[in-house]
Amino acid sequence: MTAARTVLVTGASGGIGRGVCEALAEEARLTGHSLRLAVHGSRESMALSALVSDLTSADGEGEIEARAFVADLTDAGACNNLIGQVIDWAGRLDSIVSNAGQSRPGKLANLPDEDWQATLDLNLRATWLLARAAYPALTETRGTITAVASMSGLSPHPGYGAYSTAKAGLVMLCRQLAQEWAGDGIRVNAVCPGMIRTPLTETVYQDEDTRRKRESLVPLGRIGTPRDIGDAVAFLTSDKASYITGVALRIDGGLSEGMLNLIPGRPDKVR
Repeated sequence: MTAARTVLVTGASGGIGRGVCEALAEEARLTGHSLRLAVHGSRESMALSALVSDLTSADGEGEIEARAFVADLTDAGACNNLIGQVIDWAGRLDSIVSNAGQSRPGKLANLPDEDWQATLDLNLRATWLLARAAYPALTETRGTITAVASMSGLSPHPGYGAYSTAKAGLVMLCRQLAQEWAGDGIRVNAVCPGMIRTPLTETVYQDEDTRRKRESLVPLGRIGTPRDIGDAVAFLTSDKASYITGVALRIDGGLSEGMLNLIPGRPDKVR
């Protein structure tokens, strides 16, 4: 009998993290494969407990088991313990989806030291700490790491200098790990979401004028959803992507490539 695939998803309680978990669970149900989802949060919460309940009770052919884990990912010891706890529970580790992050806006000229450090610690350093701790286990399973970066890591984002720097570093970290660990059969990729409607951004989209203006910037004409990111992550962690490593996949509805569409006076403007 094939052992259940085990995936750790950090920052899983809501938004993109939840979308990733739902996509992984649906894939397991559709393919009839067993899946163990280790869902991480920075603290115990009703949202994390509800996610575990929803994932475990899902109907389908594949057996799905979920368990919540709590850890401070800015602490090296806590990252080591988290990986150990997941392996103790499941007996193996096949994939890490490093999604936990935070954004502390502020211009670099007067950004407080603690905001800079906290942003880099969670958005960049935590992925390295988890990867380093999980390296032996991922070598055994020829596993994967998929990190959730941002389009802000591909282009400067004024007013979010620490976040943009951290996400750019995260993209490079994934590329570096992909090269160093390819010989061990470990694949490492990043996804770079564009504008995504999540609980954290919901207040922005409650304003209809703002929503319409944002949608008008996206060539595909809509704001992304957590599931858009989740489906891409599910693909990258699967065997269907077995020849893909070191990529930074933009998931932004064409926004990054469509900036020239915004120049006023273009005679061939699409929208």
